[in-house]
Amino acid sequence: MIPLLSLPLIDTLLLFGTAFIAGGLNAVAGGGSFITFPTLIFTGVPPIAANATNNTALWVAALASAGAYRKDFHIERRTLLILALTSLIGGTLGSIALLYTSADVFKALIPYLLLLATLMFTFGEQIKALFYKWSRKSSSESPPLFKVVLAQLAISIYGGFFGAGLGILMLATLVFLGIKNIHTMNAFKTFLGGCINGIAIIPFVFAGLIFWHQAILMAVGASLGGYLIAHYARKLQPILIRRFVIVVAFTMTTYFFIHG
Repeated sequence: MIPLLSLPLIDTLLLFGTAFIAGGLNAVAGGGSFITFPTLIFTGVPPIAANATNNTALWVAALASAGAYRKDFHIERRTLLILALTSLIGGTLGSIALLYTSADVFKALIPYLLLLATLMFTFGEQIKALFYKWSRKSSSESPPLFKVVLAQLAISIYGGFFGAGLGILMLATLVFLGIKNIHTMNAFKTFLGGCINGIAIIPFVFAGLIFWHQAILMAVGASLGGYLIAHYARKLQPILIRRFVIVVAFTMTTYFFIHG
């Protein structure tokens, strides 16, 4: 682990600054990991440890954003508890799978994981539209909640393993519950993402994967960015932010394909 005080000033500023931006992006449109995960690698953190450290830092920021959206939860408590439990189970399974993945294999997977996340983020609206069509065709014999739980379990496993693009997948599946208000969807995305990332931290802690000083530094930056920007999310144009994230995501993906 690199002590915080021995980090070069440029690395300290880079980690804090990108985390602040990522926290804001996650609160408004998602995609913050496209910035923070590569930054950790660029500053010398090994890939698997960078994933665990990024997970930890953004989990704290998710809690801050959830507070800003606390008035936007409009769903029965039973459904919320079921989805939260599903997220906890999936996040645990995904993080354990990461622990059993070798460093070389994970490093080789990074470009493809980033590409998958980038495509999901880029075509998020089309994905949501497709899920909406499926939700309207669902029969009464197959309850929408059951489909959401299955989808959320798969998403949570992915989130515990890697996590980039996690938010857009959750937004897509929430249409099965008939949620159309974007602020309500963002509230659920933030809360359930917090469940996934939070439970995934436990196996990472026991495995000694987290670079705590970097995680704390980034958590402070991401929390500030997430909390401050989430309050003003209703006044912003998410499409402009999404376009910025897409450019960054494709740039990072291309970089890792070339230099991975």
